[in-house]
Amino acid sequence: MQASRLFILAIALGVVICGCNKDKTDKKTAETAAKEGTRKEAAMGTTIQWLGHASFRICHQANIIYIDPWKLKDAPHDATLVLVSHSHSDHYSPQDIARVSGPNTKLIAPPDVIAKQKGGEAITNGLTIELESARLAGVAAYNLNKQFHPKSNNWIGFVIELGSKRLYYAGDTDLTPEMKTVKGIDVAMLPVGGTYTMNAAEAAEAITFIKPKTAIPYHWGDIVGGRSDAETFAKAAQCETRILTPGETLSLQ
Repeated sequence: MQASRLFILAIALGVVICGCNKDKTDKKTAETAAKEGTRKEAAMGTTIQWLGHASFRICHQANIIYIDPWKLKDAPHDATLVLVSHSHSDHYSPQDIARVSGPNTKLIAPPDVIAKQKGGEAITNGLTIELESARLAGVAAYNLNKQFHPKSNNWIGFVIELGSKRLYYAGDTDLTPEMKTVKGIDVAMLPVGGTYTMNAAEAAEAITFIKPKTAIPYHWGDIVGGRSDAETFAKAAQCETRILTPGETLSLQ
């Protein structure tokens, strides 16, 4: 009887140990997959992934940059840098910032977002921030003929320099005089949904000033705007245009 009890105890202990080892193995497998994914992204050069609405994930070498993360399904905690354009809840989401942030993630945003987040570095129109692996310049983002994004709020778009690439994320904005001065852009990310921002025709007009090599429309498919807005923009824009689906990635070589 004693021998039977010892045998059953040994089996139970073995199951517990195997379960613990499996948990550790699963965790290591997930971590390995994440690292392998980052290595593959680095090998691809610069990649721009549209996460939906106005959210993007940009990878360049060891840099992983999130712009206005919102409604994220996963929590990768892989960001080296988070950029927030303004404090509206579909752009500034503390919960989503937490999902992508790790212990060394840096936040750069307008002063009101920095105050709410109680951390990070403020950026304003015309200010340039030099980082070890990126260079950021603030570009004013505001409405001209509507009141959703007043100029006095000092909200922002970003010119992002990564290696030899220059990217422009416009934020929630109309076609402003400040935007017309943005030049030398490889990829311009512009809102096209109208109501709160430029519509498709106005975004296409912005292309005639910025003259980017490629444009990506956003601010459609959620809250306001639909694919037809993106398609209207693509037909009118005088540059290569990529209409991405949520989760789709554009690779730059």
